[in-house]
Amino acid sequence: MEIVTILQICCQLIIGLSILCVWFLRSNKKTSYRGGASSSLKDEFTAYGLPVWMFWIVGILKVGAALALLVGIVVPVLVNPAAMLMAGLMASAIIMHLKVKDSPNKFLPATIVLTLSVILIFT
Repeated sequence: MEIVTILQICCQLIIGLSILCVWFLRSNKKTSYRGGASSSLKDEFTAYGLPVWMFWIVGILKVGAALALLVGIVVPVLVNPAAMLMAGLMASAIIMHLKVKDSPNKFLPATIVLTLSVILIFT
């Protein structure tokens, strides 16, 4: 197995498992990365001034992209579209953090996932 393939699979695993963890295991937990003074993932959308339905749309897109990246380990055709979608979602997340004047620490996870997504797009 080539080093680039190993790098791609690592990126896919990190992004996919991280997003699934956030949306399924940590969505109702307060973390130091929550936007504004939010105590849950859903509260973040309120802090950003977004409607409640946006929470569900973004959740479906993020979970779908995360699953596609994981399945993409065996079905590589899924990786590029999923990575592009994830990159767009993470760029939007960073913009929302900036909108509410969060410290860079709060959008560090989004920055890391964006970076890993860009690596997948260009490798």
